[in-house]
Amino acid sequence: MESCNFTESVQYFFVVGFPNFQDQQFPLFFVFLVIYLLILCSNFVIIMVVAVDPKLHKPMYFFLINLSILDILLTTTTIPKMLAMFLNNSKFISACGCFLQMYCFHGLVVTETFLLVVMSYDRYEAICNPLYYTIRMTKRTNIQLAASAWVSALLVPIPAVVQSSQLAFSGTPKIYHCFCDHLAVVQAACQNSYTNFQNFMGFTIAMIVSFIPLLLVSMSYIHIIISILQINSNEGRKKAFSTCSSHLIVVSTYYSSIAMAYLSYKADIPIDVHVVSNVVFAILTPLVNPLIYTLRNKEIKSAVKKYVNLKMFPHSQKTE
Repeated sequence: MESCNFTESVQYFFVVGFPNFQDQQFPLFFVFLVIYLLILCSNFVIIMVVAVDPKLHKPMYFFLINLSILDILLTTTTIPKMLAMFLNNSKFISACGCFLQMYCFHGLVVTETFLLVVMSYDRYEAICNPLYYTIRMTKRTNIQLAASAWVSALLVPIPAVVQSSQLAFSGTPKIYHCFCDHLAVVQAACQNSYTNFQNFMGFTIAMIVSFIPLLLVSMSYIHIIISILQINSNEGRKKAFSTCSSHLIVVSTYYSSIAMAYLSYKADIPIDVHVVSNVVFAILTPLVNPLIYTLRNKEIKSAVKKYVNLKMFPHSQKTE
């Protein structure tokens, strides 16, 4: 490990990207451009469909709009800079830009974790307390729940980002990643006891904001499953489960990608595998969330078909 003292503030970071794919920049640009456009278009359609269809003006879909907005912001934090890196070999990023990207990325990741908890609570109230659902899940309550998820989550990364900006760097540090992930930036610093503390703090915060929400989601679904099993008719059980199956799949996908990203930090794993795992974590859920809700939710599927037909055949819709 390299050891050094503070000299002058670092001005730029060099983002390496995929170390063993340096000669395949244009294919990477094309792949990530397609992924980014799919994420933007699919999440935008979800937002528009829920906004214009009065039948979808329910708490469940209000939180879904929040999730779609979040997924757009999360990928916009990282992918445009990655596209510039792949297309123009623009691998330098200013120190301010790097730490801002780090804050936005980790803050939005935590926001998604908290939103999934809020959405599981909404499903808990809908299935376990259906008679009180409209009383408890009012418009004001929904806004407060969503706002608390956003605000509290965006406060979480501040200590780690501020303290990592105080690390000592030598020359132009190389970040072995496609964007300014906290641990990748810490590993680019001169190694000392302070960077070890940063690694520990980052890992501890990640564990807390991942597994406590997972515990809350799991508790919600334990109660939901118990309530579903107590329903007498098979049709009733099927209908109740279908209302939360999409969210359950989204949660499973999200935490599977988190587990893959955490496991990739093992020392004996190649750097490209580590980078790919973390990039997949950053783009997988924003890519699959609209697909899951469109395919698994009948109301969303019907509204999307109606919206697309209206946009493609506006005159025929008016005559009907």
